[in-house]
Amino acid sequence: MSRLQVRSLTAADIPDAAILLARRHRAHRRDQPLLSPVYAEPDATATVLAEALAQPDASGALAVRGTDVVGFLLGAPKAAPSWGPNVWVEAAGQAVTYAEDIRDLYAFAAERWVAEGRTAHYVLAPASDTELVRSWFRLGFGHQHCHGLRALPTPDEVRAPRVVIRRAERADIPLLAELDLVLAQHQSLVPTFSAARVPELAETLKSWEDDFDDTDFATFVAEHEGRVVGSAIGCSLAKSGAHTTLARPDNAGFLGFAAVFPQARGLGVGRALGEAVGLWSAESGFSSYVTDWRVTNLLSSRAWPALGFAESFTRLHRLVGY
Repeated sequence: MSRLQVRSLTAADIPDAAILLARRHRAHRRDQPLLSPVYAEPDATATVLAEALAQPDASGALAVRGTDVVGFLLGAPKAAPSWGPNVWVEAAGQAVTYAEDIRDLYAFAAERWVAEGRTAHYVLAPASDTELVRSWFRLGFGHQHCHGLRALPTPDEVRAPRVVIRRAERADIPLLAELDLVLAQHQSLVPTFSAARVPELAETLKSWEDDFDDTDFATFVAEHEGRVVGSAIGCSLAKSGAHTTLARPDNAGFLGFAAVFPQARGLGVGRALGEAVGLWSAESGFSSYVTDWRVTNLLSSRAWPALGFAESFTRLHRLVGY
């Protein structure tokens, strides 16, 4: 086997990289057939890669063995301060012929990223590509987050809930605002330790007052013994900035939020709310539905797989220097 050569990724490399990415997506769809078939073709992946490389401060690496292009890696920063001084390798940001080569690609690309002061690195990888994920683990990355995907439920699949599920009303806004805080506070605790800021109750109240009538979102509440104990929100996956390009199934619904008051946990509230969003997705004409969760969140990382969501993408994270 010829020696691997690695250099900077340029716009001229996009056609070769697009072929690799389309091949990766075809393999991924054998495990997750609900993913979009559009990106199985290099013309579509070339468009995505051109857009990704045109982002501010985007950079990456290309791997060549002999005369064959065998891999690429492409990352760009996000402006949100909660991610730290970051670089993201999104769903379309990598493809390799040999999983081991991602380590050489990262070694080349990360030198620039760290020199620029970008020391928080995030990577989205196909969850079914265990060798690729293992190679990232061997670079010091850990498993941080999951994207989950499943077929739509049918009414006869849904368990009879132990709580009452209904659409939210304006009178529920104070409790909906509190539930926003419940999720944020839970994510900040052990063992998740999220750095995201927990908002003030006044902020979440105002947000609900301003946006409650937005018909693009369906809000459900769960009642137990006459009191609202949880809520969930469904919408089109197109509303999500975290599920894009190869990670966005066509015409999918999105379980974008769910929270349960601590005193009501153990009643099956989360499952009932998740199933309600699934049935709403089916009634709304979507073809599948998606959610995501922190793997360190002990509640959601058990609830959503138990509801039938299969991991489609794995988000990995490394903080350089510690």
